[in-house]
Order: sequence, then C-alpha cells, then structure tokens
Amino acid sequence: MRKLVALPVLSADALSSVAYGPEAMLAVLVLAGTAGLPYSVPIAATIAFLMLAVGVSYRQTIRAYPHGGGSYIVATANLGRLPGLAAAAGLMTDYILTVAVSIASGMAAVTSAIPSLQGDVVPIGLAVIGVLLAGNLRGVRQAGVLFAAPTYAFVLVILALIAFGLYRAAAHGFQPTAAPPSTATEGVGVLLVLRAFASGATAMTGIEAISNAVPAFQPTEWRNARTTLTWMVGLLIVLFAGTVALVHLDGVVPDAQETVLSQLAHRAFGPGFGYVFTQAATAAILLLAANTAYNDFPRVLYLLARDNQAPRIFLRLGDRLAFSNGIVVLSVAAAAIYAAFDGRTAPLIPLYAVGVFLAFTLSQTGMVVHWWRLRDRHWRKSLIFNAVGALLSAIVLVTAAITKFTSGAWFAALVVGLFILVATRIRHHYEQVAAALALHPHAVEVPGRALTRPRPRDGAPALAPSPSAEAEAEAETTVAETTAESQESEETPEEIHPLLIVPIAALDLAGMRALAYAASLRQPVLALHISPSEEEAQRFRAYWNLWGDHLPLKILLSPYRAIVAPLVNYIESLHRQRPDLTLTVVLPEIVVRHRRHRLLHNRLAPRLRRALRPLPKIIVTTVPFHV
Repeated sequence: MRKLVALPVLSADALSSVAYGPEAMLAVLVLAGTAGLPYSVPIAATIAFLMLAVGVSYRQTIRAYPHGGGSYIVATANLGRLPGLAAAAGLMTDYILTVAVSIASGMAAVTSAIPSLQGDVVPIGLAVIGVLLAGNLRGVRQAGVLFAAPTYAFVLVILALIAFGLYRAAAHGFQPTAAPPSTATEGVGVLLVLRAFASGATAMTGIEAISNAVPAFQPTEWRNARTTLTWMVGLLIVLFAGTVALVHLDGVVPDAQETVLSQLAHRAFGPGFGYVFTQAATAAILLLAANTAYNDFPRVLYLLARDNQAPRIFLRLGDRLAFSNGIVVLSVAAAAIYAAFDGRTAPLIPLYAVGVFLAFTLSQTGMVVHWWRLRDRHWRKSLIFNAVGALLSAIVLVTAAITKFTSGAWFAALVVGLFILVATRIRHHYEQVAAALALHPHAVEVPGRALTRPRPRDGAPALAPSPSAEAEAEAETTVAETTAESQESEETPEEIHPLLIVPIAALDLAGMRALAYAASLRQPVLALHISPSEEEAQRFRAYWNLWGDHLPLKILLSPYRAIVAPLVNYIESLHRQRPDLTLTVVLPEIVVRHRRHRLLHNRLAPRLRRALRPLPKIIVTTVPFHV
C-alpha cells in the first residue's frame, strides 16, 4: 500500500478512539461534579505524552521486525511461550472489544443525531455486526479510496471543529465557559484521577496496527511504515488534545442522550450540514475501525494454531481466502458482549483498557530483551525508547487493573487467565498426539510389492498427472456433470476397476496405517500429499524416498492451506478422465478418547463426502487411529 492509503486504513482504529476516549475520561471526572472537570487538561496532557512514548517505541519495533512484529510474535520470541500467550490474550480481547466498542460508539453518534433510534441500538448494532461478518466471509478487504475516505473525512471534520472552536475561544481570550452544575457523587481524589486516566488512555488502542502490517507497504517497507506511524501518532495527539481542549473551553459535560463530539459539533456548526457530516463521518470511521479487527483477530488465531496453541481449524482459509473460522468466532464473541452490555460504550471501557495495555507492556518488554541480546548499532537508544514505553504501559495496566477491577477489569483478567490455561492444555494435547503418532524403528511394515496405477483399458484415456489450472481454482463443493459412461452399472465384482487414493498429510503412524490398509487390498494405490509450498513439497518427497518410495505419490500445491478444494478438484479430474474406475478415498482419521478434543482435529471425511456425493463411483472411507 501507498502511505496515503495505508495511513487511513491502518489508523482507523487509533484515530476513531477520539470519539470515545475523551468522553470516557470525562465520564469519570464528572462523578466529582464540576470540581473534577478541570483535571481533564493535565490528564489529557499525560495521555498525549504516553501516546508519544508508545509511538516512538513502536518505531523501534518496526525497525527490528521489518516483516511484521505484533505483540504475540515479539513477546513469544523474546520472553517465552507464556508471556506470548498473555500478549495474544490481550490482543484478542482488544480486537473483540474493538468491534463491540466501535459499534456501540458508532450507534451513540447516530442516536445523538436521531434520538428516536435510542431504543433500537441493540438490534441495529447486531445487524451491523452481521453485515461485517457476511462481508468478511465474502472476502471483503480494506484497501483503496473506499476505505480511506471515512478516515480522511473524520480527520478533516475534527480538525475543522477544533480550529473553529479555538477561533471562537480566542475571541473571548480563551476563557473557559462554566460547565453546567452537576451533583457530585464522589470526592476528587487520587483514585478518581487514576480511574479517569485509565479510561482516557483507551484512546491509544490501535497504535500497534502499523507494526503488524509492515509487509503491506510499498518498498522500502519498514521505512514507509515508520513514517506512517509517525503521522498517525501526530494526528492522534492533535485530535485527542484538541478535543479535550474544546471540551474544557466550552464547558461540555457527558450526557447520556448525546455524545461529547455531538455537543461540540452542535456548538460549532449548528444543526445544519456541518453537524450531520460530523456525525456521519464519526459513525463511518467507527465502522471501519470495527472492520479492522476482522483482519487482525483471525491472524492471531492463525499464529496460535500454527504453534499448536489453538485448534488447527483456524489454519484453514475459506474459499474466499479468508480465515472464516476466526471471523465467525470474532463476530459471535463481539455480538454477545455488545448485547450483554446493551450497546453502551461506558461499561465496556474497563474491559478494554486491560487487554490493550497488557499487549503494549509485553510487546515493549520483549523489545527491551531483543535489543539487549542483539546489541547492534544504536541498540542503547532503541532499548531506552522501548523501556520507557514498557514502563509507562505497565503503569497504565496496573492502574486500570486496580482502579477498574470491580467495574469489569476482573472479567478481562479472568478471560486472559482462562485463555492461557486453555491454550496450554491444547498444546499439551497436540504434543501427546504427536508423540503417539511419531514413527519409530520397525514400527511400520512396508508393502511387499509396489502397487501402481492401473493401465487404461483399450480406448480409455490415461490418467493425467494433475488437474488443470481451472480445476484447481474451483470451489470445494463444485462438481462436474457426469456422462452416461460414468453411471454405476456394475453388477459383478469383475466389472469393478478400483483405484485407491490415500491422502497423506505426514508420514506418521496414522498415515502409514492408512497406506498399509490400502496396500493390503491388493489393488492399485495412489498416495496424495497436499503441500502449502514448493519447499514443503520437496521435504515431503525426501521423506517419501527415505521410506522407500513403495507407492506412487502425487503432490499438489495449495499455497492457501486449503485441503478439501484441491482434493475434490483432483478427484474430479481423475473421474472425468477415467469414468470406468471406481475411486476409493482412504483417509487416516485420528480418534480421540475425550469428546472435548474432537474440535482440535480436522474432520475431513464428512466434508469430503459432502463435496463428492453428487459424483458416482466415488467412495470415501476412513482408517481410524486411536490415541
């Protein structure tokens, strides 16, 4: 992406937080009545400094990880597996709440302009999540002017709002307007100020998005990413500080019926086009910020599954090249939280802060360890920047955890702990299964003779080595129309001409058992391996040759890690070319002892049966391997 496109697309999450961050801070301070509101200025200044420090810290992360350095990757590589899991838990909590908070804040912007919709925020918000789910399952991606426009519109209208508000304030010598009187329910104290600080600091969410997406930039990627990050942090500080300054000068206080931004827009632009445009731009950028999580959340789940710390179903891309399972999990979790909190932003903020700053803290601490180990040019300067970022993020994390513990931070902490426990148990299970499947000397009998594909009958075409390029691109459920020659008309065993196809993911005991079973039937056997890359294909071929190359092997490349679609396309191709054959697909199947472990293993056979059911003379069977 060009910087002009990357800036709005990757900054939407961070910049949109201006719509709810300042208001979250003020909602705490107003509990002390008008006496608490003046503290908004020094708290905002502290948060702005924190934004600057964390932004500079992530510039070092981009330099150290030019291929993308999210919190999970950095923490795992430098701090270990458990801190990496904690960072992943914080990130995933952050992404789920990004959807819920962004939709809730967007609905607040809409209902501020159209109060009659306030009673319908929950069903409308759930419908919006449904639209995001459908769009992302269809493969919609953030790119181009369409996704850049909402962010640029929001930035321009907020800058205009700040400029106009400061111009009006200058006419009065920048004398603050007295805030309307409000009843104090708490006294001004350290605890109140810290709670307000923790709430306002949620405006920093999304700062790490650019460090995750470094490879998406045009060359030189890391340099362009650092420049874009600098612009994003600069804009975030200006918008956040400017909004808080206007609130202070205009004497605006949070209102349950109208957002702070809506009140400021009303005062600056009146009820006309300027106000409507402000609310529309706010709702649009919040929707875009919610959609940002749909790219990042499934990616974290993919990384966890790759490391055997999440179910392997999250490795699989859908037919639209999207991580469909991760997208569904995100939508269900965000919808549940949004509905549970009645579509209100304020109660969600305490949950938000813990996840955000847990990921920040572990990522920056991991970078400190990285520079200490590497000690390359300018390592001391980079270490200091990351150490400052880690320290400040840790302070906010502890502050949020303590001051908002009873308000909901306990739930976020509980989710993080449960996530680490579940991920650890999943990894333990996969390690047990790997040990049970591992080959050892003299464990497997090789076939007594090589079994090859059958020679074609007179007039029948030979089997092609691989399906056509067009067949490879077909969806997994697409089947071809069959001819009369391919119908099941056999009435005696002699009329059946079988070919056994054994898909092999790895040379382990389950795969070898399936091969042994197929070979024992004394019929032609073809082994089929699906590889995500040419390098992996060569590695598997070497293992196959080491085993003895007893059976013919066909390797298919599937760069997007799809399994069913390549299998279906290849089998369909064979079926078209040799309709006289009866194809039997022999699948190795892991059978686990406990029901809870079933979700951790791909159930390939049912999916393959559904895809191949319309074709005659194709049989799908499984060879169980119990662990």
